[in-house]
This record gives sequence, structure tokens and C-alpha cells, in this order.
Amino acid sequence: MDRSYSRSRRLAPVVAVAAAAALTLAGCSSSSGGKEAEESAQGASAGKADTPRMKVALVTHQSPGDTFWDIVRKGAEAAAAKDNVELIYSADPNAGTQANLVQNAIDQKVDGIAITLAKPDALKDVVAKAKAANIPVVGLNSGVSEWQKLGLMEFFGQDETVAGEALGKRLNEAGAKKAVCVIQEQGNIGLTQRCDGVKKTFEGTTETLNVNGTDMPSVKSTITAKLKQESDLDYVVTLGAPFALTAAQSVEETGSKAKVATFDLNKQLTGAISEGSIEFAVDQQPYLQGYLAIDSLWLYKNNGNYMGGGEQPVLTGPAFVDKTNVETIDKYAAKGTR
Repeated sequence: MDRSYSRSRRLAPVVAVAAAAALTLAGCSSSSGGKEAEESAQGASAGKADTPRMKVALVTHQSPGDTFWDIVRKGAEAAAAKDNVELIYSADPNAGTQANLVQNAIDQKVDGIAITLAKPDALKDVVAKAKAANIPVVGLNSGVSEWQKLGLMEFFGQDETVAGEALGKRLNEAGAKKAVCVIQEQGNIGLTQRCDGVKKTFEGTTETLNVNGTDMPSVKSTITAKLKQESDLDYVVTLGAPFALTAAQSVEETGSKAKVATFDLNKQLTGAISEGSIEFAVDQQPYLQGYLAIDSLWLYKNNGNYMGGGEQPVLTGPAFVDKTNVETIDKYAAKGTR
């Protein structure tokens, strides 16, 4: 990877996003893409870049059935449709397998790779191989504290510790005294940072509950057992929309007085916030993460651009969604973009 660009310039995250948007619009031609590409773009652009065809790999740690990643992928597909990019998507929650998928992308001689760093140590060697092959690598979603150590060019996501701290403060405002933070994938650095952030600012007591996120009936039974065991719980904090919806079922079935708050959204969750079974969610805008990751690789290849000055992550969150603003967010969630 060409790392000759200067690291002395430090751009604020919001400035970097604004600059990227301006450059993206400037780089689009008025030529029309196919119907499928236009639908995927969801209004991101009516045109298509008049640049040579690129091949980009997006490799995540998605678990089967986790709808969060559908939103990430939709954003990536919108950018790919606009930028004349052939997008190769692959995923596996096993870090070793994810590393193998990155190696597959290197073997295919892709023009760029976007990866998540849920378990960064397992990806260190293969990222080094990509760099040795002069393939630019950017990070998204998970690994905000590790992307620079691995030598990635850019990162798009939220600071999970900051997001957790914000949620902890929100629990204080609600008058909560006892909460449980549910982790659906042990060893995932981003999920751990979220719960640690909650513990740092929440003035009450917080405990961690590990569940098997690939087995939703097991998730439900584990949360249900916890609610029965500790009737004084004020909040169940989950780290993904499907787990929040499951936790809400457990609360209803046990008759618990606990409330549910979560990280991340989907269209079912915004409805649950409107109905009151979920108190609020922390939104990190996964569509934007997928979109910017792919678009950044196109910008780098075609114009030598990089966001964040090579030093700062481009932050896409956190922001709270609750009854005061869910109606606005819901129309985008219904399209699968929030």
C-alpha cells in the first residue's frame, strides 16, 4: 500500500465526511446505471462514475441472521453501484476464517479491501500481506482503537467506548440503579468496549451477561433466567437490534419491570421504540459505514484522497434514537438504510 501521503494533516471527522461527499458528487457522471444498481443506491446518486472498473472486497465478521450487516452491505452496494465497482462481499464470525477470506481477496488481486476488526490480532498478518501486495485496506465498524496499529489507511465507525459512556450517562438520567449488559459474541473487542464504557459512566451497578448470539432461543432463555434471578434489574442493555427485540420478549414474559435499551437499529426496532417496548437505541449509522468504506477506496484510487488525514477515524456515531425522533428515523429504517 502506498503510504507516502503526509500524516501531519489532522482533519476533524465531520469535515472529512463533508469533503468526501463533495468529492463524490464531483466525480459522478450523468450516465445511467442499471435498474438494480439504482434501486440499491437508494437515492445516493442518480449517476455512475465514469472511471475504470474496480474490484473491491468487503470482509466482515457478520454472524448468520444478524440484520445489522444487511444495512452495512446495502450502503456498500450503493457506493459500488455509483463508483463502477465490482463488490465482493464475504463474512464469517470466526476470526481465522475471516482472515482466510481476506487472503482470498488478495489472491483475486482486488483493488482495495474493507474489513472489520472485531478480533484484530487474528487479522494482523493478512493485513500485512495485503499491504505488501500494494492493496489499500480500510477499516469499518469494529476496531477503532486498533486500525492504526495494523496500518490501515482509514477507519469509518463509532468510538465504542465513547458510545458506551454516553449510554451509561443516559441510564443515570433515567434514574437506573442496576443494569446488565448482554454480549452476544465473546472476544469481540468492540462489544467489550461498549459494556466497559457503560460501566465507566453508569453510577449504578453493571454486570456482563454473555450469550450465544448465533442461537436466538438460547439468548432468550439466558436473558429470561437472568430476569427471574434478579428482579431488581432496571435495565437490560443489548448490543444489537435483534437481541434487544428478544430481550423485550423476555421482559414481557417474565413480567419484569426492567426496561430495554440497545445499540444499533433495524426497521423492527424503530417500531418497538414507537410502541414503548424498547426505550432507546444508540445509532452508529451502519449504512454510512459501508458506503464510506467503499467510496473511500474509489476516491483513493482515482484521486489520491484519504479521509481523516491518516490519523483520525471518520466517526459515524453515536446518536440516540428514542420516542422524540424515531418517527423521522423510521421512514429510513423501513427502506433498510438505518
